[in-house]
Amino acid sequence: MPQDAPPAVLTPQLCQRYSSLVWYFLDADLHKSALFYAERYFVLDQKNHDARHLYATALLQAGQPHSAHKLVNIPLDNRCTGCVDIIAKCCMKLGRHRQARGALDVCLQDPDYTPTQSMSARIARASPDDAIRHCQAGNTALKGNLHESAARSYIRALELNPMLWEAFEGLCAIGDIPPVETLFPVRPMPVLQKSSEIGPSKLSIPVATGAGFFTPDAGNGGNLFRGWKPELRKDVLTGPRDSIATTDSSFYGEPSFQGPVRASRSQPTTLAVQPPAVRPLSSADEAGPVTKKLRSTVRQRTAPPSTKAGDIQHQLKPSKSTGAIPETVPDDRTKSSKTTTASRSNTIGAGRPAAGGSSTRRSTRLQSGGSKLAKTVRDRRRVAAKTRSQSHDSGIEEEPGGSDQPVVAPPALFAQHTHSESSPPTSAAWTAEQEHATQEAYENDLADYHIYEVMRKFASASRAMALYDCRLCLDELETLPAQHKRSASVMAMLGKAHYELGQYPEAERAFEAARNLEPHRLWDMEVYSTLLWHLQRNVRLSFLAQELLSTDPKSPQAWIAVGNCFSLQKEKTQALTCFRRAAQLDPTCAYAYTLSGHESIDEDLSKAISFFQSALRADARHYNAWYGLGTCYMRMSRLRLADYHFKKASQIHPQNAVLLGCVGVVRERCGEYDKALELFNRAIEFSPENALVRYHRAKILIAMKKYTAAVQDLETLRDTSPDESNVLFQLAKAYRLLGDDVKFTQLLAEVRDVAPKSVAKIRKLVDTVKDADVGEEVMDEG
Repeated sequence: MPQDAPPAVLTPQLCQRYSSLVWYFLDADLHKSALFYAERYFVLDQKNHDARHLYATALLQAGQPHSAHKLVNIPLDNRCTGCVDIIAKCCMKLGRHRQARGALDVCLQDPDYTPTQSMSARIARASPDDAIRHCQAGNTALKGNLHESAARSYIRALELNPMLWEAFEGLCAIGDIPPVETLFPVRPMPVLQKSSEIGPSKLSIPVATGAGFFTPDAGNGGNLFRGWKPELRKDVLTGPRDSIATTDSSFYGEPSFQGPVRASRSQPTTLAVQPPAVRPLSSADEAGPVTKKLRSTVRQRTAPPSTKAGDIQHQLKPSKSTGAIPETVPDDRTKSSKTTTASRSNTIGAGRPAAGGSSTRRSTRLQSGGSKLAKTVRDRRRVAAKTRSQSHDSGIEEEPGGSDQPVVAPPALFAQHTHSESSPPTSAAWTAEQEHATQEAYENDLADYHIYEVMRKFASASRAMALYDCRLCLDELETLPAQHKRSASVMAMLGKAHYELGQYPEAERAFEAARNLEPHRLWDMEVYSTLLWHLQRNVRLSFLAQELLSTDPKSPQAWIAVGNCFSLQKEKTQALTCFRRAAQLDPTCAYAYTLSGHESIDEDLSKAISFFQSALRADARHYNAWYGLGTCYMRMSRLRLADYHFKKASQIHPQNAVLLGCVGVVRERCGEYDKALELFNRAIEFSPENALVRYHRAKILIAMKKYTAAVQDLETLRDTSPDESNVLFQLAKAYRLLGDDVKFTQLLAEVRDVAPKSVAKIRKLVDTVKDADVGEEVMDEG
């Protein structure tokens, strides 16, 4: 037995994700998808008013005002102004205008009311994205019976946005469903990174905003990093860069994560956090590795001291981009490189004056060197040129712009700058901010992962139900978290699975649970009414029909329930009228045509065939219509057509024991006993309690002279149906062929008591010789 999935904790990130999803689909008029995620959100915490309001809004826009009104019409102690506002909308939809006016007056008396997060002001999308358009194209193609085109559109929509639940439901309706692992691959669970695991190079790249795989982003087509490029800041670094998420925060609610800007496009980020390297070949290298400077700037930093200003001006030419050479304060050459670094950290770019008057000036320092250093100017310049040629060893590359490119000091130098508004936080502050951003990104990714996994589990169950693999569907539903198991949609799916398996008591309990959770539910109630018809629940079926009519008298489900109620009372004319009314209200309701055909099959076969064909035009995968056509052709003794339609029905529902039995009956009529027996064996494997299939297998076994096996099946049927005359007659025949005259006589007496009109067939059976072929002597012929 599968274990329940652990319950999810309703975090703010999870609420935000569900809210974004629901509004995303509501704006696109994809109400099925919006309802699916709104219900998933609501069942996690039914006391959460934000989830309640969102679910009620989705129900209201999906045309279910009664269910929406019931959801927000809670006791006054727990009711908020947001609930009253939705009550007013539901009353206006239902035509209860006086109640709507009273609810609006209550809202106006609360001027301090603040809407919940999902109901607050937001910016709706002006036009749907490509995924929405593909899904809408699939919906229209499906209604036009263009199944191949619809399947392509749905698959493309899921490729663009895997959270489009309506696209997956469309694939289920077509029946051509790829495996869930193909449509929704397994994703690893997010892992929270610790600060020790984040290297220095990871601190400068943009942090994921947690927008996830489904939250749309205006302008980027859902890809948060599509429009992001590392750019060079031409001004002074003023701190972290702006958020890379969409600016529409009121709609998507994405947090803004900040990350530091790289010092230069050509300088790796790791150089900004490493200590400066010591290179004594040039005075310009004493401050550590820096970004590549202009040629004129490098010469200023590598020129030796001189006693003549004219020599200095002759040797050092001004830069085109920085203007004249600034004057510098004299400084002793014997000072340490640390002092030189500190003095240069106050200079942002070449050509800009120092921030404070206490900093040393380079021109004075060059003049204080004395005339004895003038001889070494050329040697120093050669060393500087050699230094520039070897600059690639420190990871510094030449900018393609030449002297037109601005000079930006590395972050290592900014870290030593005095505290000012333009200087970014220290490395410790960056680490704390990065940890906070990483934690938020992890929580957002965890919310995405939870929604995606829940959706995958529902997809597996829905796919199994669409393929009529009902046992697999039940197993998949057992793996859902406990909160989702108690939802109305899950209970309805559970009831349909048990109904298709022929487990009517279990199906009845599941549908009753769904009705208790959502008393005004209309979806799937046509199946529930047919279930009550099979169980002969006359009173309960009548009550259900009245409730559905009071909820929505224009719904096809209500009129199907009324028709089943009349059919159970043997009023076929009234039942047929109700089924036709359901078909008029919804021409795509295949079940209404099918029930009309079953009501007409005993009176007019041609009319019944017309109804069944209309059902197939509405839904080509409606196996009940294929079964009805096979039954009609079987009664017309057109075995080939009957075999074709029964096989089509069995291909759609391969685990239905009744359909396999019908194919076996056709094989039996054609004299192919071996194939018929194989089909009956398969049918009994799927449904051991099916009495009709077991009865047909017993007849085949008698025809194949396997009397002992036939007696076992007939005795089983005798225990479950002791008053069935056909079972007693076949059992008496089997004992007669086995030579047990005592049991043969006893059973004939029981047959005479149960069915007095069978005296003629009993006399014929008694007069039959033991060795004669009596395999075709049956009481239910025709």
